[in-house]
Amino acid sequence: MRFLTFILDLLPLLYPFIVYFGLQNYRPRQVIIAVLVVLFVRFVLSFRSNKANEKTLILAGLVFCAAALWHNSEISLLFYPVLINFTLLMLFVISLFHPPTIIERIARFQHPDLPAEGVRYTRQVTIVWSLFFFCNGLIACLTALFCSIEYWSLYNGLIAYLLMGVLMGVEYLVRIKTQAHVR
Repeated sequence: MRFLTFILDLLPLLYPFIVYFGLQNYRPRQVIIAVLVVLFVRFVLSFRSNKANEKTLILAGLVFCAAALWHNSEISLLFYPVLINFTLLMLFVISLFHPPTIIERIARFQHPDLPAEGVRYTRQVTIVWSLFFFCNGLIACLTALFCSIEYWSLYNGLIAYLLMGVLMGVEYLVRIKTQAHVR
């Protein structure tokens, strides 16, 4: 079961490449059905955990794929990264207005007694991630509308993840520097 969960968690990261290679050999409807099946299985398995945000993302993906299935076009497949970024943006922004923020919740796993200074820091990090999801979603939208499938796949399947990694790395370095006195 863990292996299945691992594979199902990995597939969304490979979505741009699945779409790229899928559209080389299949019609959009067939690719969408394959994605729908994977998302449905992930949604059913998500009830084993209490991660509401995970369920929200998967449910958004299911609704999107159902609409894409009805539309049955290549372009509808290309908007999935836009939807994911928009959903993450909304989750992060909503958490700014209804604390604790998502980043604070994550931080409290390691530091249950997070001081007020840490809460302020996690709020700032949540704002930075919100800006990232806005910009990344905008670029994903532009690649879907105006770029070839190759450039869309390159950005959404590689560059976007590299940018996320850079942001995580920079935030980690900033956290170490700004919280050196906490150790």
